[in-house]
Amino acid sequence: MTDPLRIAIAGLGTVGGDVVKALHLHAAELAQRAGREIEIVAVSARDRGKLRAGDVSKIAWTADAKDLAKTSADVVVELIGGEEGIAREVVDAALRAGKHVVTGNKALLARHGAALAEIAEEKGRALKFEAAIAGGIPIVKALRESLISHGILAVRGILNGTCNFILTNMEATGRGFAEVLSDAQKLGYAEADPTLDVGGGDTAHKLALLSSLAFGTRPDMRHMTVEGIERITPDDIRFAREFGFRIKLLGVARRIGDGIDQRVQPSMVRASTPLADVDGAFNAVVADAGAAGPFFFEGRGAGAAPTASAVIADIMDIARGSIGPAFGLPARHLKNLEPAQTTSVSSAFYLRFEVLDLPGVLAEIAGHLAQSRVSIESMIQRGRAHGEPVSIVMITHETPQTAVERALKVIATSDKVRARPCMIPMEAA
Repeated sequence: MTDPLRIAIAGLGTVGGDVVKALHLHAAELAQRAGREIEIVAVSARDRGKLRAGDVSKIAWTADAKDLAKTSADVVVELIGGEEGIAREVVDAALRAGKHVVTGNKALLARHGAALAEIAEEKGRALKFEAAIAGGIPIVKALRESLISHGILAVRGILNGTCNFILTNMEATGRGFAEVLSDAQKLGYAEADPTLDVGGGDTAHKLALLSSLAFGTRPDMRHMTVEGIERITPDDIRFAREFGFRIKLLGVARRIGDGIDQRVQPSMVRASTPLADVDGAFNAVVADAGAAGPFFFEGRGAGAAPTASAVIADIMDIARGSIGPAFGLPARHLKNLEPAQTTSVSSAFYLRFEVLDLPGVLAEIAGHLAQSRVSIESMIQRGRAHGEPVSIVMITHETPQTAVERALKVIATSDKVRARPCMIPMEAA
């Protein structure tokens, strides 16, 4: 065997502790597979006295995580999180010192990934991030190395386990968003401040990385539509089931003409398709690889063991000498993302209107839709008591999104419409 691969780890939380534990527990097998031993030579975290999943008592402790770049480590593993501050400083310092870097930090890479990749390539070092997108699902390796022969046309994914857990439980129990979110927080599936998850921000970070890998562009957060699940109601979920769909928060990036359309939004996914069947805190990604066909990946998108497995997979790649470009192409060849024209984005849409149950309301709504050339495929209307709020639900034929938005803007001004209209795109699979 060659010399050991020396590892330094910044951040010893849930994932970092499990990385230490797994590297110790499976040391002999990993050494056989890598062709060399993997040795942890330094660690750093905020609280030295905290009990960890893995034993760090015999490992050198570094008070300032940035100083891991000065150790004998060959690889610095960054598991602190955050797009700025100490996490960025650790990665930047490690790369500039000639260290390989493994990270699970999607926010950092979504904002600064291309610049960090340039530093890594200048130094001839690896920047790897399998754990940053979908936990234990090996989607980075697949997009970077396996699905390249025919090009990628689109990627669509359930990329946030918290949102999928909430939507799945809303469907199963009939309860509202706020109540199910509270349960998710008690069970540890949602943070005390869940905004990044339920607002779509976490999915947006991951989508920016998926898009870069799929299309050879610099990660781009500016040209992306982002909407969370806060406005999804039990009624929406019940109506979706009646139409033969389930609601999922999807990150979608696809080629449209000469541009790329990037969207994070609740979507209607046809029941019994692979994405629709993903329940609970699981993640999934569908990659449309053109003539090679669609590829479906599913697995646990969060948690100590799945995420640690992805981190260790990257370490193993480095141990074997795999240090290619972070995003598949050399950083200097990554193109700026050209956003698709908004007028080119089209879909069928689910529309829900909360209106007063009065004569002429349906005709008024239908008239505004017709003026914008929005055609209706099917509809559900249930009356309650005269003059009381009632839902009118429609599925449109495929139509430009701008046309639907134009009609809804006018409809929302009606004194018979009691709430902002709900619009959810229909995904084919």
